[in-house]
Amino acid sequence: MKENVRNMQSDSITWRTFRYAFGPGLVMAAAAIGVSHLVQSTRAGAEYGFSLIWIVLLVNLFKYPFLEFGPRYAVATGEHLIAGYRKLGRWAVGLFVLFTLGTVFAVQAVVTLVTASLATPLTGIELSVQTWSVIIVSICVALLIRGNYSVVDRVVKLFLAVLAISTVFAVVAALLGGGQTPDPSFQHPEIWSLAGITFLVALMGWMPIPLDVAVWHSIWTLERSKQTSHQPTLKESLADFHIGYAGAAIFALLFLVLGAQVMYGSGESFAATAGAFSQQLIRLFTLNLGDWAFYIIVISAFSTMFSTTFTVIDTYPRVMNHLLGELLPGHSGKQFRRTYPVLLVVLSATSIGFLLLMGDRFRVLIDLATTLSFLVAPGLAWMNYKLITGPHVDASFRPGKKMRILVIAGLVFLTLFALFYLGMQIASV
Repeated sequence: MKENVRNMQSDSITWRTFRYAFGPGLVMAAAAIGVSHLVQSTRAGAEYGFSLIWIVLLVNLFKYPFLEFGPRYAVATGEHLIAGYRKLGRWAVGLFVLFTLGTVFAVQAVVTLVTASLATPLTGIELSVQTWSVIIVSICVALLIRGNYSVVDRVVKLFLAVLAISTVFAVVAALLGGGQTPDPSFQHPEIWSLAGITFLVALMGWMPIPLDVAVWHSIWTLERSKQTSHQPTLKESLADFHIGYAGAAIFALLFLVLGAQVMYGSGESFAATAGAFSQQLIRLFTLNLGDWAFYIIVISAFSTMFSTTFTVIDTYPRVMNHLLGELLPGHSGKQFRRTYPVLLVVLSATSIGFLLLMGDRFRVLIDLATTLSFLVAPGLAWMNYKLITGPHVDASFRPGKKMRILVIAGLVFLTLFALFYLGMQIASV
C-alpha cells in the first residue's frame, strides 16, 4: 500500500504517461462550457458590460477546491465520490440523490433546448426547436448506447477543438471591430437590487459548473483509468483537472467579453425563448461584425452546446448507475452494461417529455436550475471537504494548508451569498 501511494504521488510528469491520464479534465470543460458560458456569461456582458468580471473570477476561485476534490479522491482511494458519501452516512447519499433527481430533467432539458435552437441557423433546415431537440437527443443516445467512455472522450475533444478556434476568433474580431457603441442614455441594471442579486446567483450557480460535477469527475477519472489501463498519479490527475478548469474559466471570461462588446448598450433585453435568443444573438453579432461572422458565431455556439449536451446525456446514467450500486443490495458495477442503456433511454426520454411539457421557456428553466445549484453548493462543498480530509483518505492525498484556507473562504463566500439571496427573497414577500 505504501509503495502504491508513493507511485501515485510521483513528482514527475512525462507525456509518455500523462497522455493516458489526459481526458477527464476536457470532459469537465465540455460539460462546463455550455449554458453557464454561452447564455449566462454572454448575458452578464450584455446587461452589465465588464462590471461583473469580478464575480466570475471569484466564483471560479471559490468553487475550485471543491471540484478538485473529485479527481483527488478518485486517485487517492480508487473509488468515486458517491461511494465516499456512503462512508459519511446514508444521509449524504440521500441528499445527493435528492439534488440529482431535482435537477436532472431541468438540466438535460435546458442544454438540449439551447443546442436545438442553434441547429436551424447552422444547417438551414427549418424545424421547430422541439423537433430538433428530439433529433439531437436521438443522435447522442445512438452514439452512447454501448456505454463506451472512449466515445465520449473522442467526441468531446473534437468539439472542444472547434469551439476553441471559433470562439477565440469571434472574440478577437469583436475586440478589433470595436463592437457595439452603447446608447449614451443606457444604464445597466442595478446589481445590488433583488433582480440583480437573483441574476448573480443564477450566474454563479453553473459558473464554471455545478459542484455536483466533482462526483462526475471522480467517475470520469476511474473510467479513463479503465480505458487506458493506467493508474494515474495525483500530479497527473490534477494536471489534467487544471487544464480543463482553466479552460472553462477562460472561456467564461471570453463569452462575457463577447456579450459586452457586441450586445451591451444595444437597448435590447434577452429573449425569453431559446429560438428567439439564438436569433437575437446571431443577429447582433452579424450586425456589429458583418455578415462574414455568421458562421463563426453559429459554429462556436453550437459546438459549445452540443459538447455539453452530449456529456450531460452520457453522465447522468453513469451517476444514477453508481447511486443504485450504493442504495440497492446486489447491484454492482458489473451490471453497468445492462443498466446504463436502460437509464440512458429512460432519462433522455423523460427529459424530452419535460421539455415538451415546459415548452420553450428556456430563461425560466435556466434560472430555476442554476439558482437551485447555487443554493445547494455550500452543502455539497462541505461534504466534499469532509470526505477528502476523512480518515479513509491517506494523509499524503489530503489538501495542504493553503488549500484549506481557500476551502474556508469558499465555504464562507458560498454560504453568506446564499443566505443573503434568501434573505432578500423573504424580505420582498
